[in-house]
Amino acid sequence: MKKAVTAFLILATAGAYAQPANKVVTADIDNFWIAFDSIRQTNDYAKKIYFINKLYIEKGTEGLKAFMKIENYTDTGYVKLIDAYPRFWNAIRPHTLAIKNKTAALNKGVQHLKSLYPGLKDANMYFTIGGLQAGGTTLNDRVLVGAEIAAGTPDVDVSEFNTDWQWLKNTFARQSAEDILYFNIHEYIHTQQKANYSYQLLNKSIKEGACDFMAELVLGQPLQRPYILYGNLHRAKIKEQFKKDMFMGYDANWLYNGAQKGDTADLGYFIGYEICKSYYRQAADKKQAIKTIIELDYSNNKAVEQFLTQSKFYKKVNKEQLVREYKKKFPYFVKMEPFNDGATNADPKITELRITFSKEMMPGNCYSFDYPEKGKDYFPIKKVIGFENNNKTCVLSVALLPGKEYGFIITDKSFRSKEGYPLKAEKYTVTFNTR
Repeated sequence: MKKAVTAFLILATAGAYAQPANKVVTADIDNFWIAFDSIRQTNDYAKKIYFINKLYIEKGTEGLKAFMKIENYTDTGYVKLIDAYPRFWNAIRPHTLAIKNKTAALNKGVQHLKSLYPGLKDANMYFTIGGLQAGGTTLNDRVLVGAEIAAGTPDVDVSEFNTDWQWLKNTFARQSAEDILYFNIHEYIHTQQKANYSYQLLNKSIKEGACDFMAELVLGQPLQRPYILYGNLHRAKIKEQFKKDMFMGYDANWLYNGAQKGDTADLGYFIGYEICKSYYRQAADKKQAIKTIIELDYSNNKAVEQFLTQSKFYKKVNKEQLVREYKKKFPYFVKMEPFNDGATNADPKITELRITFSKEMMPGNCYSFDYPEKGKDYFPIKKVIGFENNNKTCVLSVALLPGKEYGFIITDKSFRSKEGYPLKAEKYTVTFNTR
């Protein structure tokens, strides 16, 4: 499941044309609730699987099929969620069914967007019921929305959810029924933007912030997103910290981190929004400024950095110096005990290994180790026991045989310092032989 969620909801409808060029498709919502009612009326598991397939998945729009593929939704997953959280589903139901009544207001918003950006391309919008993983995403000219998340508000019953679902509780607590227009414009802009293949946090943040800035222009009033409200109260501190991080690829301290950061989540959105607003304010040609913001090439670091300079958001930026200072914060592998990496005569009776890092690490993560190049038959780790030594040392349970080669790979995918920085090396390969 996605731990970091900003639930996006959009509607793609026409610009100022008599016949809308964009399609709004809500059939999946109606089909889901038909399947839901049938599933709730039987205790036969085989019938439940039959109903979710026959009444929902097989009748699904191309949007549902794309969403299911992207998020890896399955028939068994749907049935499990329906059986586990009946109070939630009954509470969210009227919220999802009400979406089709929002069409007029959403049409007006898209028409205004087209007046600001005449080059606006048509997009299709698919409202679906997903598997409680994502509020929405885009695929080419399609916006795919999981209405069971996007339509959630504080009054929805989430009492069945345990702490693993805190991110969803946080999402619902921050949403209102009036957010639909904001979500619409934000995601619609994503369908207009160029793809981003750059690792830089700066590029990702401006891409998200551009969507928020355009939504504000369309709405004609300041956005009330939690990260913007928090950002306005702590502007100087956040701005300075982002400057230190913006040229690096690690974004978990800034984006898609609602489950981990609470009130300080998604501040990369705030910075990106502020950069776009600064660029727009100092531009003499506002129409051209909007075009530049929407059409920026996010895969081109030079173009994005030039945009930052032209925005005058920061007075001075020295990229090389900032990168050098940033890399000093990375934790790194220090040693392994009771024998070193590369040992050729390790005791096969050893049942625990200790991996020590240079900095205090973040406890509670799902720490993982990859198989060595030779495969799982050479992998000695049974489980991760936990951390000690002020969270600098990771203790592993291992099972060893005599006269055998072993190895594993420590990656930056799950190991983070207490401050949230990834390992200095993307991967570190440990190998040893037992006597």
